[in-house]
Amino acid sequence: MKAKERESLRNLSSAELEAHVRKADEKRFRMAFKHKTAPLDNPVELRTLRRHIARLKTWIAQKSQEGAS
Repeated sequence: MKAKERESLRNLSSAELEAHVRKADEKRFRMAFKHKTAPLDNPVELRTLRRHIARLKTWIAQKSQEGAS
């Protein structure tokens, strides 16, 4: 993920970030399921997608902390 793309995602609202998380989690589930039946061309994508989801969830948590303070 490039820095500009990361910064634009970080500036989204919590609701928009949660929508991205749901979409990415669904994609991760489909990829993991495909990987169980047949090997993926690039299995590293699963790891990068999992990290992307974690990054999105971290930003959501930070935004909720900022709102509570």
